[in-house]
Amino acid sequence: MMIKQESIQVPIFDKNASLHLRYIHNPDKQGPIVLCLHGAIENGKIFYTNSNKGFAPYLAAQGYRCFVLDLRGRGESVPAIASGHDYGQTESITEEVPAVLEYITKKFGERPHYWVAHSWGGVILNSVFARYPDEINHVRACAYFGSKRSLHNNHPEKLLKANLMWFWLAHYYVKKHGFLPAKKLRWGADSETIKSHAQSAQWAKISPWVDSDDNFDYGQALCGLSLPPTLHIAGVSDKALAQPIDIEMFMKESGGGVQKLNIYGKRYGHTHNYGHIDMLTHPNALQDQFKDVLNWFQRYNS
Repeated sequence: MMIKQESIQVPIFDKNASLHLRYIHNPDKQGPIVLCLHGAIENGKIFYTNSNKGFAPYLAAQGYRCFVLDLRGRGESVPAIASGHDYGQTESITEEVPAVLEYITKKFGERPHYWVAHSWGGVILNSVFARYPDEINHVRACAYFGSKRSLHNNHPEKLLKANLMWFWLAHYYVKKHGFLPAKKLRWGADSETIKSHAQSAQWAKISPWVDSDDNFDYGQALCGLSLPPTLHIAGVSDKALAQPIDIEMFMKESGGGVQKLNIYGKRYGHTHNYGHIDMLTHPNALQDQFKDVLNWFQRYNS
């Protein structure tokens, strides 16, 4: 079975910048289209390797056509984040994701049928639903790996990674460098702009889901919406960034519709105690959460 990977640069309003899409598919199959979105201090490589390991190649082997997005300045999007770049998550919601949806629609004649996210990517995608509720009609189902908005847990690891590092130390490094060099700091796989860090830090605290640019109230908008059926995935070893309580609160503020939370670990009959990153990178995930996501998509296949 041949899995093919192609890199596509999607132009955006800024003629000096473009968004990278990794198109992963089996050329012999024309199955449903999937959009995958990474989280903060990450890029799309959380979903794939060049040797066809990971979630996107797994779905491609089942016939799905997967598009993995690198948000602006991350991964292979150009140019990379640097001092002076003034865009943030508002632009991700209102410009970048919509640009990619339009590109896929023009090139393939249909919008993605399934949306997948890791961590903060789920917040971005549900924010897109809030701003552009017509998109709900195009999406059959979603799967979110470790996605939460506000952190409600009080685990000591959360106090270190969120309260100390994200809410305090990060501000020091942002001021020093003009952006957050998270990869250099070994905090994650990619950088964040001043604005994207500030906006995500604001929402990660227990506070209203409101845009700092124009005061758009995402929480209020979602109250009246029924989102696509969404499978939420938690790992028992994810103590800091997406405990079940954090995910459950995200589910409660994400409107109506079918939502299900699965927790993955040995005490639940799985083969590994998954954490925030290896819920997508561990080889055993193919038999555990990847298989469950595939079944979820097949349940909502029309």
